[in-house]
Amino acid sequence: MPAENGVPADRLEVTWRKSEHSNPSGSCVEVASLPDGAVAVRNSRYPSGPALIYTRAEIAAFLAGAKAGEFDDLA
Repeated sequence: MPAENGVPADRLEVTWRKSEHSNPSGSCVEVASLPDGAVAVRNSRYPSGPALIYTRAEIAAFLAGAKAGEFDDLA
């Protein structure tokens, strides 16, 4: 059964990872691959908080936008 948005992140049996450029204060975005191919995203500060679930296509579109500078105004 696929995971749903808002599932407590600590209920997912996955390996979480974050960028090596992450903030040492622990306020980071972590991602994990799910068995069905989706990608879970959580806030490392709240590891048992809700995970947001995205398809690979959604993640690819977001990353392409980030690489193209579409979110530079947020920095």
